[in-house]
Amino acid sequence: MNTPNAYFEQLYTDSHDPWSVTEQWYAQRKYDHTLAALPQRRYRTAFEPGCSVGVLTGRLAERCDSLLATDRVAAAAELTAARTRHLPHVRVSQLTVPEEWPDGRFELIVLSELLYYFDDLTLREVLTRTVASLEPGGTLVSVHWNHPAPEHHRTGRTLAPVLSAIPGLTLLTDCRDPDFTLHVLGRPDGGGRMLSTAAREGLL
Repeated sequence: MNTPNAYFEQLYTDSHDPWSVTEQWYAQRKYDHTLAALPQRRYRTAFEPGCSVGVLTGRLAERCDSLLATDRVAAAAELTAARTRHLPHVRVSQLTVPEEWPDGRFELIVLSELLYYFDDLTLREVLTRTVASLEPGGTLVSVHWNHPAPEHHRTGRTLAPVLSAIPGLTLLTDCRDPDFTLHVLGRPDGGGRMLSTAAREGLL
């Protein structure tokens, strides 16, 4: 069974920042690692489900021409919309993945502190939809807390083999911090190539 929606609704009833991501050095470090690991300087289109209060959303917006951020909780979506109101290229919606999934394809998809809330069946569906929505040559980022929690089905460490085995994607970055696991995967382009950052910039 997935972590119930009532759990998240109560979190945002009790606090405007349930995980203190605006204050924690852990969150700031993790966001710095996430942005640094992106293999492209800029992305045309991006999707961030589970955006929470929008701190990472604001950081991602600096690297994207168009960014869709979503959350299942209305209060979270409202907080993200308020935080990014000055950014016209950011759209924020309330929707629940994987049941509600946006149309179209994205050059970047970021799954941050999200996947461990899903049971095995739903996790497979989320990853299947993610791959289907990722453009050829696109980037998938996954970053998750490594420590057990009662409401989590997995940790960053136990998600790692699942992510590295996703068909059709190539593992580009595997960062194992004591507190989080960060994976960057790429979908080969139309010619079946997976270019490194150096190759993209003509350094090779």
